[in-house]
Amino acid sequence: MKSLAVIITGGSGGIGRETAIAFAKKNHKVLITGRNEERLKQVADTNPNIHYMVADSADTSSAEAIVGEAVALWGKIDVLVNNVGAGLTSKIEDITAEGVSNVFSVNIVGTSLLTKYSIPYLKKSKGAIINISSAVTSMAIPGISHYGASKAAIDYLTKSWAVELAPDIRVNAIAPGSTESGALTGMMGLSEEQAKVAVEKEAEMTPMGRRGVPSDISGWIVWLADPEAAWATGQVIAVDGGFGL
Repeated sequence: MKSLAVIITGGSGGIGRETAIAFAKKNHKVLITGRNEERLKQVADTNPNIHYMVADSADTSSAEAIVGEAVALWGKIDVLVNNVGAGLTSKIEDITAEGVSNVFSVNIVGTSLLTKYSIPYLKKSKGAIINISSAVTSMAIPGISHYGASKAAIDYLTKSWAVELAPDIRVNAIAPGSTESGALTGMMGLSEEQAKVAVEKEAEMTPMGRRGVPSDISGWIVWLADPEAAWATGQVIAVDGGFGL
């Protein structure tokens, strides 16, 4: 199999980190992005096939710069993994314009712009886009309505883009369940005590009896990127241990 050129946003930890390492181990070339240079460098140091770029997906100028960096490195883009995400935990009466705007700026606007600028290169390579959704789109969970809405939008974008970009580009999404990625205290902004309660509850809600780990998800992303998965497009695949049930 030829070496693929892969962009992964939010690659400094969790699912993004594990996916970058998984691609690199298969001798694919990977560009990871994120805001924390120290953490990005730690990931890049694990394999010479991994490069990094400090970029904030909430910044509308970052998308074109990320694509430019990948093209400068390899002259092509084969795979785009829209992994970066922003969260919001708030009752509807407590939301702020800034909080809601940040969630949609990262999860929808940033994802859309990076996809837009990647399209010319993905068309040339007959490439693949993998969006990261969430199992919460199939559930009504109080306090995360805007996060869930943004991920439901990702599902719709995935299906719409799959039709719009076919037959040149395949577009699919993975919808993870609760995953040990640090997102509860990081992206979702919970306290350590709140996160502990949430972890226990999520494990109880998962039929497989535990929360997921990033390696439960990364293999599916790598598989969807493989040309051997050429007949799969427009799919939102739940990889959640049954959490969404």
